[in-house]
Amino acid sequence: MRTFPRRAGLLVLGAVLLAGCGIRTTSVPVDAGAAPSRVPCSVPGGASETGMQSGVPLRVYLLCGAQLEPVERRSPLPEEKASGDPVRTASALLVQLETEPSEEERRAGFGTAVKGPLVVTGPHKGDPAGTLRLSRQPEDLPPTALAQIVCTFAESPAGESAPGGSGGDSIVLGGPGPYQPRRYSCTADLKERPETAVPSAPASSA
Repeated sequence: MRTFPRRAGLLVLGAVLLAGCGIRTTSVPVDAGAAPSRVPCSVPGGASETGMQSGVPLRVYLLCGAQLEPVERRSPLPEEKASGDPVRTASALLVQLETEPSEEERRAGFGTAVKGPLVVTGPHKGDPAGTLRLSRQPEDLPPTALAQIVCTFAESPAGESAPGGSGGDSIVLGGPGPYQPRRYSCTADLKERPETAVPSAPASSA
């Protein structure tokens, strides 16, 4: 005995019941609005609690939400020793960039791509004044790490004496070898996309 008609009837009945329950199919996507932000990228109070009550106030750029965001910190280096010395200032900034974010910073979504050991020194003979030399070639660093270093150095007193720069947008960096240093720029686009190549030009360019 065939049962196909009975099965077909059950299928039709099921479809009617679903329609009666208000269940409808649609191919039109539903706009639920923008996804909520997962991290605030802002430390409460505007400064990181690192446990240091004295020292030099510093601003470093960390990664948060795939972008560069500034964080206020303090260095244990006495202010009178850092004042007017680009290498000391850059060294203090580099230590902060290499330091893992505090618990407060991690909760806010911050991280760093700068990994040690990494050392900064002054210019080699023949370098433009204000050049900073890293213990690794800048182009050998991960792009995000170099972006953090460039923006942090450029917007600090360490960048004020950089040739062709304004102390707010560029810094001249080189590596440990005989290669000529280059002027690296911290742009708005770089802050938004630090994984891209850092803009650079010969250090002698204006």
